[in-house]
Amino acid sequence: MPDHQTLYSPLSAVIRRQPVVVPPTASIDQALRIMNEAKVGSLVVTDPESGRPLGIFTLRDLLKRVALASCDREQLITTVMSGARLVSLVGQATAYQAALAMAQHRLRHILVVDATGRLIGVVSQNDLYALQRVGISEISDEIREAMDIPALQHAAGEIRRLAGNMLAAGLGAETLSQFISTLNDILTLRVIELTLGEFELPEIDWCWIALGSEGRYEQTFSTDQDNGIIFDCPADSDSDADSEAEAESLRQRFLSFAMAVNRKLDACGFPLCRGNIMASNREWCLSLPEWRRQFSGWIHEAEPQALLNASIFFDFRPLHGSAELSEQLRNWLLGVTAANPLFLRRMAVNALQCNPPLGWIRDFVYDHAERFPHTIELKMYGSRPFVDAARILALANGVAHTGTAQRLRAAGEQLQMPGEDIAALVQAFYFIQLQRLRHQYDGRCDGENANRIDPAALNELDRQMLKQSFRQGKKLQQKLQLDYRL
Repeated sequence: MPDHQTLYSPLSAVIRRQPVVVPPTASIDQALRIMNEAKVGSLVVTDPESGRPLGIFTLRDLLKRVALASCDREQLITTVMSGARLVSLVGQATAYQAALAMAQHRLRHILVVDATGRLIGVVSQNDLYALQRVGISEISDEIREAMDIPALQHAAGEIRRLAGNMLAAGLGAETLSQFISTLNDILTLRVIELTLGEFELPEIDWCWIALGSEGRYEQTFSTDQDNGIIFDCPADSDSDADSEAEAESLRQRFLSFAMAVNRKLDACGFPLCRGNIMASNREWCLSLPEWRRQFSGWIHEAEPQALLNASIFFDFRPLHGSAELSEQLRNWLLGVTAANPLFLRRMAVNALQCNPPLGWIRDFVYDHAERFPHTIELKMYGSRPFVDAARILALANGVAHTGTAQRLRAAGEQLQMPGEDIAALVQAFYFIQLQRLRHQYDGRCDGENANRIDPAALNELDRQMLKQSFRQGKKLQQKLQLDYRL
């Protein structure tokens, strides 16, 4: 597997070999001989005409359904294959999505298909662990098997401990952020699963969405909750008062559930959002049409609060439930924002309010924080110029990614930016993220100080790299100025 593949690589690039397949007319004995000759631990039963997967047969199936059951090996392979829990993803899906699907459904293999549903490969847990450099199987197993909050609290502590070890070992910020986000997602999923049994929710499609840094896969050691709920309201209509009443009735049934999830996440080390941007707030527990109206209002308003909301809510991604609802909202949003250049221009004006802290004479410019003199706020003035600019470029160019680096890469490619320029922007962003992670794990900061560093405390090389990283952020802002004539 190429060294440059990561958890954000498309599954089509992660596939290691052609899939081993048999038709549904094959016998168990024939399937076993094919597995032995190909030296594989699994094969896929596919439809001969369409190439679509019908089921998968693994060594675990062999042990449980053939050997221990003393099954006649002349029977058809379809009698012992696993078909009910078959999960497939398209080749454009990321390895990260595959890891999350495996954790959610407790699987060891994900089938990869093309746009027509035809099988193109199989990705295993081992393939994904190889991408992550450090295996997460032990902690993810502990999370999946947790039955109460104390067990999840212990798992949350293990996530932080292992992430700290990886940081000390010199792991890059991109891989480390993926690691933290993956395990935090799995933990959140488990909290939701445990809480579902305590409530009788409406039998409709709904989706728990991650927002802000969680939605961008950019969580650090110091992060609070940002989440919401999208639910389907079958009778919802822009002009139907009865449908509004129905939406309100459905919302009330979700809010108690959401509050329970938010409180459990808080107990596991994810503090409640100070701004109350959580699914338990009725303002962020909305039907799909209500979310559309909410976004439409922000896009057509010039209010500062609307731009602030855009910086948080436009980074949403699905975490649990019907991802289709989130995808529908994303597709609609990309179309609306691309057709409203004035909104994007207002966002660009807002993005330029946070300049990287570089001076004409001195290396760095410090803000006037009385409690923390001679420091730089790395989240506000370091990361944010990249995050804001990447969001604008993504919305303007129809890029569906939510992560800052992925947005820069995808939008940069569409804009035909030189590859080395894109790489420099991404490297600069992750160097700043790395400084934030180091500072937060050091343990000498509180909530207000979580992202403040004194450049004088850095070694000479890191100071120079930080300066160059800020210059890349400034270059990105200059692009916004040119694009929107500011």
